[in-house]
Amino acid sequence: MNIILMGLPGAGKGTQSEHISKDYPMVHIATGDIFRSAIKNETPLGLEAKKYTDNGNLVPDEITNKLVKERLSQADVQEQGFMLDGYPRTIDQAQALDQNLQDLGQKIDHVIYIDVDPEVLKERLSGRIVCANCGATYHKIFNPPKVDGVCDVCGSTEFVQREDDKPEKVGHRIQLQYDTTRPILEHYDQLGLLTRINGEQPIENVYREVRNILGE
Repeated sequence: MNIILMGLPGAGKGTQSEHISKDYPMVHIATGDIFRSAIKNETPLGLEAKKYTDNGNLVPDEITNKLVKERLSQADVQEQGFMLDGYPRTIDQAQALDQNLQDLGQKIDHVIYIDVDPEVLKERLSGRIVCANCGATYHKIFNPPKVDGVCDVCGSTEFVQREDDKPEKVGHRIQLQYDTTRPILEHYDQLGLLTRINGEQPIENVYREVRNILGE
């Protein structure tokens, strides 16, 4: 079985991918892992990607698409299927993936989108705080310290909020991703592959719907 798992930051995609990986034999493929492996092994494409990552730049679509195709052609994926996580990120990548899968004689069975209202995501992400002493992460609403204002791990009473978790930054980040994700969802919807799941439910309910799609 071959699937794509999608969702905006904070939608719970990471949690669901962990559950899926435990219960289904699909190979979990994240572009970050592909980059790190190719760079570590010094493959020709990995060395090309390294030129960009070393300078803090995004790897161009052309190289990313080739790296993903290379990974999809490997024996474990051919035998077990794949779960793509974090790719495609643009409509151009989605169209390149269609062609690459066709070249490899593969196809996508399901595209699962964990759907959460952007305002809810903003609340989820902007509520994150970090212990200034040990780095333990909490959420003001969903995962606060056991004793208010005191870190569970080290007892410190100093907490900070990361710059990119501040409400104005979070809102901008979510909007950018939403704008690039929408055409991808429309593309897969037209192909009859897309299923949206309400990600505002409890985690176990979301996963129950995932299992209904993938089959027990």
